[in-house]
Amino acid sequence: MSNMHGAMTSDIERAEEIKAIANAAFQAHKFSRAIELYSQAIELNSQNAVYWANRAFAHTKLEEYGSAIQDATTAVEIDAKYTKGYYRRGAAYLAMGKFKEALKDFQQVKKICPNDPDATKKLKECEKAVQKLRFIEAISVNDLENHSVVDSIDFRSIEVEPQYAGARIEGENVTLEFIKKMMDDFKNQKNIHKRYAFQILLQVRDLLEVMPSLIDISVPNGKQFTVCGDIHGQYYDLLNIFEINGLPSEDNPYLFNGDFVDRGSFSVEVILVLFAFKCMCPTGLYLSRGNHESRSMNKIYGFEGEVKSKYNESMVELFAEVFCCLPLAHVLNDKIFVVHGGLFSVDGVKLDDIRAINRFREPPEEGLMCEILWSDPQPRKGRGPSKRGVGLSFGEDVTKRFLQENNLELVVRSHEVKEEGYEIEHDGKLITVFSAPNYCDQMGNKGAFIRFKAPELKPEIISFSAVPHPDVRPMAYANNFLRLFS
Repeated sequence: MSNMHGAMTSDIERAEEIKAIANAAFQAHKFSRAIELYSQAIELNSQNAVYWANRAFAHTKLEEYGSAIQDATTAVEIDAKYTKGYYRRGAAYLAMGKFKEALKDFQQVKKICPNDPDATKKLKECEKAVQKLRFIEAISVNDLENHSVVDSIDFRSIEVEPQYAGARIEGENVTLEFIKKMMDDFKNQKNIHKRYAFQILLQVRDLLEVMPSLIDISVPNGKQFTVCGDIHGQYYDLLNIFEINGLPSEDNPYLFNGDFVDRGSFSVEVILVLFAFKCMCPTGLYLSRGNHESRSMNKIYGFEGEVKSKYNESMVELFAEVFCCLPLAHVLNDKIFVVHGGLFSVDGVKLDDIRAINRFREPPEEGLMCEILWSDPQPRKGRGPSKRGVGLSFGEDVTKRFLQENNLELVVRSHEVKEEGYEIEHDGKLITVFSAPNYCDQMGNKGAFIRFKAPELKPEIISFSAVPHPDVRPMAYANNFLRLFS
């Protein structure tokens, strides 16, 4: 009996030592490593609510909100009065836009700590923010379905003041001269005039809405094609990509694979530059929709607030409509399938099924369109629940079957931070590429992009580090309540 008690004591002590190391890893923004260590502590002592709640917090930092909710739920099951468990779960629900569930958790914190002024303040702020968001979301989605904001915008009638010294579009066509001037203005933290911003948005909408949901791209022999992952409003890193790899053009085409906006506080600059290049040279730049090209994400993670700050409400509405026109997937030379998130909850999905998706809407919470935008690969075979709480996780066997059934060779996707800016998985059949280095100014990761040269289209992956940017923090325009519980 004493030996058993000694072993239990040893496990508990060892778990506490590992927790201390995990906490240090968390403080150093090594969140994946922290999760590994908290998992080790849990194996030694699974009845410690702190370990589960700490691991939930680390999952939240990696945007793995489904896993965070599971861990925080275990924490409060172990200790029903452990307030941090409710905080962590509520924060994860908020990040997913599940406002009703989040409020329940914050109300529970208040119930446990009725005299805690901090808990009272956070609950009140959260209630106000949640009520506002739910109201706006309810009316705006219906509004979007009923009419097009385009009908109320005439960019030609918008007067450009004589003192305006920024980039100008002379006539109807976006030119390279204009884009270079605009990029330089943005670099110096100057906005372009709203007339030209509206003109770009209206023209790119006309281009995108006639495209299919899946676009076939032909890369001529000897030519190069570049695929970039998430940019997330990191404008100065986008400029660095162009510095390294050249500007988009007919001879140097790019595909930007979704999540252009949110989190980074230069999202307006990123998206207007990308849209302008699309207008100037439609076959020199392609764009896939990401899960952050949606109203619900934009309300929470900063893009809506940024557009309102730099322009106005009408432009918010127009961006939302243009995002619904973005294609969902691309295929390069009948070989490479490029999509923001990943694959599907069922076998047998053909490219024609993707072509047939009605994408002109806000992303649904299930089905092919949802899975395209949200799913992630997993190391084990088969399928599993999503660590994000939306979409699913899919294994190597799922990837190989999808490729075989569609006579393809490779899946390229984005959607996840990777330490080197990329990761090759599923026996070399799947590559994740992420192009926002030092994501949110705290992850310390590199960014990457992939060059493919026809006819072989073998991937050449280029990693790069973050570059300095003006002193505007990430999430500067995001809803305050999202930071209340971080």
